[in-house]
Amino acid sequence: MSVKLKICGMKVPENIADVVALEPDYMGFIFFPGSKRFVADLNPDFIKHIPEAIKATGVFVDEQLEVLKEKIVAYGLKAVQLHGKESVAYCAALKESGVEVIKAFGIDESFDFDQLDDYYDVTDYFLFDTQTAEHGGSGKAFNWRLLEKYQLLKPFFLSGGIGLDNAQELFRVNDERLYAVDVNSRFELEPGLKDIDKLGEFKIQL
Repeated sequence: MSVKLKICGMKVPENIADVVALEPDYMGFIFFPGSKRFVADLNPDFIKHIPEAIKATGVFVDEQLEVLKEKIVAYGLKAVQLHGKESVAYCAALKESGVEVIKAFGIDESFDFDQLDDYYDVTDYFLFDTQTAEHGGSGKAFNWRLLEKYQLLKPFFLSGGIGLDNAQELFRVNDERLYAVDVNSRFELEPGLKDIDKLGEFKIQL
């Protein structure tokens, strides 16, 4: 497919090292305390020392802007992924700080794609995930045909329930704006601990 790979929900030091060896394009760390994959007391050095070729990405939900900026510095984050109700002004302030901004939206049958227009100039990418009350990590895919309603040119990450069992269906998503796939719970042995063999098998197919 020639798309980027983001592996999200990392928090176990030894597992982080194993995933680094797979050389994904992005590695996600969840800073939302309500997540089962919350980084909690993970030593910032385990994120800071990730190779430059892998973009360490912080995942946040309605975090205070100044707190988020502090996390960017403390953990050496190259990108931030926003899963809450962050405003256009909030995204603009982050983009001005030089970090890559990925704004996530939960997609279901009632999603209004017109709301993306206001975020176009203040983000680098959109991320389309399955609509859930938990802000992602459900292991469930949304109806990818809904992407036919997306009319903007901005490239996007596709997330939500992506695993080996639906990889072939994923590869039939014929959209040149598909920039990256974001995998998480379907490749886990337990929350925050990734199955390296499954990830390796999936990466070969990309």
